[in-house]
Amino acid sequence: MSSEPKQQATRARRMRDLIAADEIIVSPGVFDGYSVRLVEKMGFKTACTTGAGLSNSRLGVPDVGIMGLTDNVEACRMMARSVSIPVMADADTGYGNPVTVYHTVQRFEEAGVAGVNIEDQVSPKRCGHMAGKDVIDMREMARKIEAACDARRDDDFVVLARTDAIAVEGIDGAIRRARLYAKAGADMIFADAIAGEEQIKRLVEAVPIPVSVNMGFGIRNRPTTPLIPIRRLAELGVKRVTLPRMLPAAALMAMENALAILKDSIPTGEVVDRPDLLVGIDDIWDLMEQPRIKQMENYYNDLSGVVVPEERAAS
Repeated sequence: MSSEPKQQATRARRMRDLIAADEIIVSPGVFDGYSVRLVEKMGFKTACTTGAGLSNSRLGVPDVGIMGLTDNVEACRMMARSVSIPVMADADTGYGNPVTVYHTVQRFEEAGVAGVNIEDQVSPKRCGHMAGKDVIDMREMARKIEAACDARRDDDFVVLARTDAIAVEGIDGAIRRARLYAKAGADMIFADAIAGEEQIKRLVEAVPIPVSVNMGFGIRNRPTTPLIPIRRLAELGVKRVTLPRMLPAAALMAMENALAILKDSIPTGEVVDRPDLLVGIDDIWDLMEQPRIKQMENYYNDLSGVVVPEERAAS
C-alpha cells in the first residue's frame, strides 16, 4: 500500500499563502475532532481553535484563564493532526512573561498548528467579550511578540497579536498598541470586541500588517461586535474573519433539542425516529475516514503478500 502523499508545504506555509492571497480568509472556530473535520469537509481553507470552546467543552468551565497550557496544546495537537488544512491556535496570554511565551510558542509549533494568537490581557484572562478586562503594559506585550517571533523554528509560523485594549483604552489606545505590536514583529493584528465598521476601517488604515476580525457567533448577533457581512469586511480591507463561537453554540442547541425530545418521549412509551435532527452512523464513519482505515486494515492484515526470503543453506 503506497504511503499517503506528502504535503507539498508546511501548514504554516499554506497559512502564509492564504494571507498573501487576494480573498478574505474565513476561519470557523473549532474545539474537537468533529468540528475541525466538518470545517474541512465543508470546504473552508483554514480553521482556528477557540479558547472559550476548549475551556467549555474540555473542562466544563468558563473562559476565564482556568485552562492551562498543557490542556490547550494537547487539544490543538489532536485537532491539527486530524485534518490537512492549517489550524491557528488560541494561545491566550502566552501563559506568562516573554520567556514563558518563547517556550509556549515552541510547544504549539511542535503540536502542528500553523500559528498562534497571543493577547495583551492581564492574567488570569477572560473572554474578550466579557466585562472587567484589563491589559498589560504595551511594552511588555511588545516583548512577548518579539519572543514569540524569535521562538519559532519555521519562519512561516504565524504570530498574531491580539489586543483587548478597546474596552480599556478605546480605539485610539488599541491602534497605538497594534502599531507597536506590528513593529515588534507580529504578522497579523486582531483587536477584540471592536465596535463596528468605523473602528474596523480606522484599524485597517492605521496598521501596516493584515487585520483579523472576530465575528463571534457568525449567524447570531451579540451585544458587543455587531454582525457584518463577510463581503463587507473584505471591502473594509479585513484579511481574516474568525467565528469562534458559531460551532460550539450550534452544537449546544442541537444537543439540547435532542435531549428535550428524548426526555419528552420517555413517558409516552413510543419510539421516536428523527433523522432530520441527527446524522446517521455512516455519516460519522465517513467524517472520521472509517473507509480509509478499513482499507488500511485489509492491506496490512493481509500476510499473503509478504514474501519471506528463503533460508540459505549452511556452508
